[in-house]
Amino acid sequence: MKHQAIMPEHTPESGVADLAVVELLFFAYRDFISDPDAILGEIGFGRAHHRVIHFVGSRPGMSVADLLDILRITKQSLARVLKQLIDGGYIRQTAGPEDRRQRRLFLTAEGERLRAELLSPQLRRIDRAFAAMREDERRAVGEFLTRMCDHDPHAGVEALPQKGEEA
Repeated sequence: MKHQAIMPEHTPESGVADLAVVELLFFAYRDFISDPDAILGEIGFGRAHHRVIHFVGSRPGMSVADLLDILRITKQSLARVLKQLIDGGYIRQTAGPEDRRQRRLFLTAEGERLRAELLSPQLRRIDRAFAAMREDERRAVGEFLTRMCDHDPHAGVEALPQKGEEA
């Protein structure tokens, strides 16, 4: 039995996105994440570990609460992944400077190494895609991706310590 695709009516007035873009987003994400998935699979980690490594690496000293907000997950969901990363020597946790109950997160040297290994193929992929684009086209990509997010992905994180800043 052949399956027939059910597709919404698509007209410029309908507001329905171009279905080709939907598929391209699926394929782009699949390929964008494929190299990190393979690297993480070798050490028994997955995409949740990748997200934690990425955001802790880009915002050293961030609190567990801030990480939960960015990832939009529960404490229970984060607990197992964070424990594995701490026990594996990829993340260290310290008490907050003002509130000792607050937990601040930092990558260890091994965590920084893993983050760089995960980022490298992704940055190469982005560089390849951007190589044939003008600056205004590159900016449009960033604007498009920002508009795809339910909320501005940068909202609420400006106050978080950035790389090289004191937590």
